Amino acid sequence: MNIKYFSVIILLSCASLGYAQHSHEHEHEERVDTLATSVVTAHQHGGTLSRGKDLRTEIINSAGLMKMACCNLAESFENSAAVTVGYADAATGARQIRLLGLSGIYTQMLDESRPILHGLSAPFGLSYFPGPWLESIQIAKGSPSVVSGPDSMTGQINVEHRKPTDEIPFFFNASMMSDSRLDANIASSLSLSPSLYTVTLGHAEANFKDHDMNMDGVLDEPRAHQFNVQSRWLYYIPEIQVRWGVGAVYDSRKGGQIGGGWQTDIKNKQLNAYLKLGRPLREDQSASVALVADYTHDRLDGAYGQGLYTGRQHSVFANLIYHNQFSEAHDLTAGASASWDRYDESLYRPLIPDQFQLPSSPLQRSELLHGGLYGEYTFHVHHRFNLVAGLRGEWYRGAGFRLVPRLTLKFEPAESLILRANAGRGLREALPLIDHLGVLSTAKVFDGDYLTHQLEDAWTFGGNATWYFSGESNYLSFDFFSTRFHDQLVVDYEQNPYTICFYPLEGKSYSNSWQLDFHTEPFERFTVDLTARYTDAKTTYRTAGLCEIPLVGNFKGVLALQYKTRLSRWIFDFTASLNGSARVYDYMNTIDAQGNRLYPHGRTPVYPLLFAQVTRRFKGFDIYIGGENLTNFRQEKVILGLVDPFNATGISAISPAFDASAI
Repeated sequence: MNIKYFSVIILLSCASLGYAQHSHEHEHEERVDTLATSVVTAHQHGGTLSRGKDLRTEIINSAGLMKMACCNLAESFENSAAVTVGYADAATGARQIRLLGLSGIYTQMLDESRPILHGLSAPFGLSYFPGPWLESIQIAKGSPSVVSGPDSMTGQINVEHRKPTDEIPFFFNASMMSDSRLDANIASSLSLSPSLYTVTLGHAEANFKDHDMNMDGVLDEPRAHQFNVQSRWLYYIPEIQVRWGVGAVYDSRKGGQIGGGWQTDIKNKQLNAYLKLGRPLREDQSASVALVADYTHDRLDGAYGQGLYTGRQHSVFANLIYHNQFSEAHDLTAGASASWDRYDESLYRPLIPDQFQLPSSPLQRSELLHGGLYGEYTFHVHHRFNLVAGLRGEWYRGAGFRLVPRLTLKFEPAESLILRANAGRGLREALPLIDHLGVLSTAKVFDGDYLTHQLEDAWTFGGNATWYFSGESNYLSFDFFSTRFHDQLVVDYEQNPYTICFYPLEGKSYSNSWQLDFHTEPFERFTVDLTARYTDAKTTYRTAGLCEIPLVGNFKGVLALQYKTRLSRWIFDFTASLNGSARVYDYMNTIDAQGNRLYPHGRTPVYPLLFAQVTRRFKGFDIYIGGENLTNFRQEKVILGLVDPFNATGISAISPAFDASAI
């Protein structure tokens, strides 16, 4: 796995119709009836806090996506302090995010307001959204609208793709990294008639060279190749709007020890199809009805050493939405939605000694079904005050009926000040092995309910204050959010050194997050973004009691600088992040050959990451070169127990049980 080794990325992007359009922040509903009007270009900031959103929302637009040298959705968060990106383990390359100090499984992922990336696609799904495909990313903290479902606990991340109505009929992007990773992307938007539009998105990537920069005999990054294609369509007439699309992903990853021993071989195949149908009920479009339907099929086959995990998933989601704007001050949205998931899973884990072997389990089928009714009322007084009150009644097979209330307030006492407050409940069904895929990259014994689907229940509340000074380009923002669990699946590595225990929460579990954002443009074409976040996240464990969640950094600070010359012919980007320490598991604090503890204070060190990029723009194409982790920071002893990776008990304090997930 690439533990952020220093790397260089050289990229080429080109479009057949000159420069892409640049504009200030906008809502992402394209107007297909205004294509003949003139286009006015303007300076576009790469990322900013939205002034108009009711929730505290950070927007990373197309300019922001080009700040980082590479390459997909997971890697697009490196210049955001709100979202922390890490790895599930040191062998498979699976990426994971954290929002408000909690795992990304508690953050709802949306594709143009359509729920995605739950189940088998979640561990690797962030790499299935190439940056060049995207128009923007919207990161909302807190309890969002009830319209999208009850699953969100810490917030929502919504991605907006290039649109079928894009004015650039052909876009191509390619990159090559110093670790041999090759990446190519296309986007082709076409107008087939005044009412019919389409965009085709293609992606291919591969790395062909083995890298072991820390000389531990394990690949830093798995040998991988991925093929990804989507076809998106829009049919538009004044009476109706129809969007539909299909997509397919093939992803193969092989990692682990070089030349034999403990190795991984993972293949993921995915098919997806969706339909979005909208019809106005009044000529002024103040009332409308819409239907959103989605189907996903996933096949995940993984070999982890001598262990095997097989998963199959069929998922169907449907949402019927009615919207009525009664007046300038009153809106009502109501509807019904349902979600059905079928999982077929099998697990085989041969371990040493024999008493720890888990025989091959038969294919276990789980059918998860939930659905309900919802209503959301919005009251607003011009742009000064907004109130959004929502309520869902959700029924779960096996767990019964639950109410999901949510409330959001936004108040502008002055043009320069915006205040927000938010509170709500979130519910989700746990998928123990899928949500915590890193446990398969260990030789530890599983104990407890690792094949059941507990309903997790949490409340989140918080607020945000943003002060604008010297124009819209300069602001200072502070927010605080707290998530409190009533029910949660606990995955405990510390009950004993060779067991991973799965059990329901038996005490408190919470996360408190404070964040400060400062954005300024001290002079024309030079922007400064400074963000600092502090997190206090704790969970109750059976033997350890209430203590800090391991491997969760308590602090992150980000400084992002950008300067553009006239006409943006040259663009210079620099991003620096400072990552705070985290508590380590006791078994990680091993003893080296000299008798020293790896983590003498039981915590990781504070470490920096530096990124830089230079872009040169020509008529119709860009060339840019960048580097990541310029200080070449690396985690010491990334994988434990390599001497005997199939021994569940390990050999000694110097060589404990094999574990590639302690990262």
